[in-house]
Amino acid sequence: MSEFPQPPGWVRAQLRAGLVIPAHPLALTAERRLDERRQRALTRYYHAAGAGGVAVGVHTTQFEIRDPRHGLFKPVLELAAETVAACDAATGRQTVRIAGLCGPTAQAVAEAEFARHAGYHAGLLSLAALRDADDEGLLAHCRAVARVMPLMGFYLQPAVGGRRLSFRLWRAFVEIPNVVAIKIAPFNRYQTLDVVRAVAEAGRAGEVALYTGNDDNIVADLLTEYAVPTSGGLVRVRMVGGLLGHWAFWTRAAVELHARCRACRSATSVPAELLTLGAQVTDCNAAIFDVANGFAGCLPGIHEVLRRQGLLANTLCLNPHEQLSPGQGEEIERVARAYPHLTDDAFVAEHLEAWLA
Repeated sequence: MSEFPQPPGWVRAQLRAGLVIPAHPLALTAERRLDERRQRALTRYYHAAGAGGVAVGVHTTQFEIRDPRHGLFKPVLELAAETVAACDAATGRQTVRIAGLCGPTAQAVAEAEFARHAGYHAGLLSLAALRDADDEGLLAHCRAVARVMPLMGFYLQPAVGGRRLSFRLWRAFVEIPNVVAIKIAPFNRYQTLDVVRAVAEAGRAGEVALYTGNDDNIVADLLTEYAVPTSGGLVRVRMVGGLLGHWAFWTRAAVELHARCRACRSATSVPAELLTLGAQVTDCNAAIFDVANGFAGCLPGIHEVLRRQGLLANTLCLNPHEQLSPGQGEEIERVARAYPHLTDDAFVAEHLEAWLA
């Protein structure tokens, strides 16, 4: 193995082309134990909906799966990998598997080693646990994990545990040879530009795929072409896809929306209706992610949409304090009624029995 192992060529190619990658939720029984039947059903749903990848062990999967009291990190990653492999075998497709990696260096390295052996192609590396580390400390951490498996960088918004990351850090991070992509999710346009500029100035715009995680700005991110002046000339950069908690529900509609945005890459203008659609997506996200209450009901909000469709049995999280906020259910009902074209209820109803089998 080289110092920095590379993913299969098809993984790089698909990531660069642009994928819909749902951030996989966690299905729990009434006793807050893993509901394997519904967990498999969710994975089957994403595959059938046309998602080109799946991310497991990330924020939407609940960081508490790593708590020894639950011991769910390995079982959940293994279950998703097995289910995706079976779906791929049945359809002749190839699905990119992303594993969430977090914690101090020893923990992140151990998680990466397990994920690689479980069949994951890259690790989405959160730096949230290294709150007091300087840029050099963060880079040493990233390089240590990159020596185990390819990386997808992750700029996580502070509201859900992230920290501010400098342009200097991103400029050095993208020079790690097996960085294959970056999920940009600071929910902040200025910080988003830091990452875009870093990739352009490093000369890796054609190698490192950029993915939006800005659930508040999904469509605009997918439609925007950045033109970045560098010492080597003007570099044009796009976000080619998304790795999103917002795409963990209504996924079939998300795949269709992503295709519409991709079709605009070669166009000379962006249809005004897509910008209107982008505002509608953001309105949905505000309700489901519980923006009014500082994202307190984010995960239960995702669960509630999936529960209404029959994919989940409840909205329970491992942390019993994570619940729908007062009035959040009504807000979810409002956006579902207001924007039926953004939902995929009919698609789910047609296939739910097979996915749950």
